[in-house]
Amino acid sequence: MSSLPVTTDFPVRVLGGPTAFFEYGGLRFLTDPTFDAPGDYGRPEGPLLTKTAPSAGSPGDLGRVDVVLLSHDEHPDNLDTSGRALLAGIPLTLTTPGGGERLRESLGDRVRGLADWESVELDRPGGGTVTVTGVPAVHGPGPREQVEQLAGQVVGFVLTSEGLPTVYVSGDNASLDAVREIADRFAPVDTAVLFAGAPRFPVLFDNQVIVLDSAMAAEAAQTLGARRVVPVHYDSWAHFTEGGDALEAAFTAAGLADRLDWGKGA
Repeated sequence: MSSLPVTTDFPVRVLGGPTAFFEYGGLRFLTDPTFDAPGDYGRPEGPLLTKTAPSAGSPGDLGRVDVVLLSHDEHPDNLDTSGRALLAGIPLTLTTPGGGERLRESLGDRVRGLADWESVELDRPGGGTVTVTGVPAVHGPGPREQVEQLAGQVVGFVLTSEGLPTVYVSGDNASLDAVREIADRFAPVDTAVLFAGAPRFPVLFDNQVIVLDSAMAAEAAQTLGARRVVPVHYDSWAHFTEGGDALEAAFTAAGLADRLDWGKGA
């Protein structure tokens, strides 16, 4: 991806699963890095996760990455072995407060956890700053404190900068209440990178979705007043139960199909 001036139509490159790459304010951002090969992943205490397709690119294809926006570090479909190795060479990783503590041993000052509504200012090349604000995300149905006991802590991000569009990166969020809180503070959003796919596990939350399903993603887009929606986290894993066709259908039914950007550019 070349260093182009950022406009409201800055390109986003979707690499598969939750991983997307974009330039904003002259800084180059990567979400939830996952580059491992297809196969079975997981921990003994958690459900088995099966990756079904390779990433549409490798870390070497990206060039410089300035900041990783990591919704959470605890699940291999959001941070895999290749992604962890990549973090060692990235100047800054922003993640959950708990993730910041876990990753500090390996990354030191190059990782920072953001609580809800906590912001960090990043220097833009040539002057000015980009503000990244941590925003609420809930990785399952129900009260956040109960969900976090089973699915862990998750964070979303809002990027703002003088003269630039507002960008929202949802992370693994299943809560439309959280989206409404974010909209109250930041709407309208220009670009929403929405994690979707309706992932489910029979052993978790009675098989209810733990990240937005397609209809919820369309509702989130409406709530945010999003001009453009870049869906991620809907392919390449067996536990994602709704793919691109379901997203297209839901956004079409909501009259929002023209807002979808599948991230094929960049």
